[in-house]
Amino acid sequence: MLRLATYFMLRKQVLKLYRDTLRSIRQVPDRDSQLELRKWARQDFENNKNLEEEITIKMMIKHGERSLKELQQSLELSK
Repeated sequence: MLRLATYFMLRKQVLKLYRDTLRSIRQVPDRDSQLELRKWARQDFENNKNLEEEITIKMMIKHGERSLKELQQSLELSK
């Protein structure tokens, strides 16, 4: 079980990642792609919301950050 301080720290990171992901998705020019990416992101976060092990949560955060970085780089290249 996570300590309370660790829980809130990780929760803050996850919420920031989710907000940043949704902001980046809004920059996708194609509306259908935006909807599909938003659905994918929401489902991904929903599937992992019940994780309880700190190391697993941190791994998923890193995975999400890499995916977000890839999306942002793709958006930059498409400009």
